[in-house]
Amino acid sequence: MRRRLFLVGAAVTTALAATLATTTAQADTRPVQPPTTALVLPAPSGQHPVGRATIHLKDESRADPWVSSEKREMMVSLWYPAVRPSDTPAPYMTAEESRQYGAATGLNLPADLFAEVRTHSTVDAKPSKVRGGLPLVVLSPGFGMPRATLTGLAEELASRGYAVVGIGHNYEADGISFPDGRTTSCLACVDRNYPRVGAVRAEDISFVLDKLTGARPAWKHGAPIDPDRVAVVGHSAGGFSTIPAMLRDPRVRAAVNMDGSFHFPNDIPLDRPFLMLGKPSRVPGSTETSWDETWTELTGWKRWLSVDDTDHLSFTDLAPLAKQVGMPLQRLDGDRADTVTRTYVTAFVDAHLRGRSTPLLNGPTARFPEVRFHRP
Repeated sequence: MRRRLFLVGAAVTTALAATLATTTAQADTRPVQPPTTALVLPAPSGQHPVGRATIHLKDESRADPWVSSEKREMMVSLWYPAVRPSDTPAPYMTAEESRQYGAATGLNLPADLFAEVRTHSTVDAKPSKVRGGLPLVVLSPGFGMPRATLTGLAEELASRGYAVVGIGHNYEADGISFPDGRTTSCLACVDRNYPRVGAVRAEDISFVLDKLTGARPAWKHGAPIDPDRVAVVGHSAGGFSTIPAMLRDPRVRAAVNMDGSFHFPNDIPLDRPFLMLGKPSRVPGSTETSWDETWTELTGWKRWLSVDDTDHLSFTDLAPLAKQVGMPLQRLDGDRADTVTRTYVTAFVDAHLRGRSTPLLNGPTARFPEVRFHRP
């Protein structure tokens, strides 16, 4: 019988790590058996090797919303198309991030479980030269989740010629390591004020765009980033934060919400492309009304998709990683769930940042019978 593991009252519901809990469940603290080999992310399918840089950013003009005595700072990971790999594999998480993230589940996970996950990017690989600048996809993770949990999607997009930045929103994740040796925890998880989270993340996203596309960009080593081709993709809290990000910043041309309930006013029309991608219960007329309410205010190109036999975490790296330890998170095969996410998100950004024809988004297809279209 398929096992599910839950942590009561925290922002987690996963067989491997913490994430946003949408329902209250009974705790199951049976110890997880450590894998006999290191976990490995599915390989990206694009033609480019993938480089990764890690950047520390600090907004001197803004107090941190969760610790008012500090200035707002964050760690970001930047994945990009490279000429060739370097000799240094990019780690999935730092040792302390792995320890904190695993401990937050209450599942007796090995402290180094996530530090040992093998990625398909390398540190500071030589960037490819690109005419006209790179289109940018910003990734915002679920509440309580480190930015690393969207690494597979990031590597997929970078291998296809995108710059991808994953934001570590400080004090909103169980484990964000800084260059001075600190690793912060999810202080915001104690009192989950979701509208505030959305507003804070919108500010974070604008700040990151400023730092990456300004006159003195924070990343100086590759092709410039094209400020006219920016999309935001988020999971859970990162997903609902896409709406305030778009309302705040016109540079965000398109956005994807992966299974996040909307916790922001749904009464402001938005005319830019938007994709809602969720689990089977994310359908019109469900008891969770925020998707219906938001749908009516989306006045531009839009799609509403649900994926059969998935769950809240199926749109993150945890779907394929949980499969590898024999504890699937959903009925759909974990690698298949990962393929669905990568394929549809890539099709969306190809269409709206590169102007490519993407028939996949026009309606159901035999290639992906588990994907259902709603309210075309």
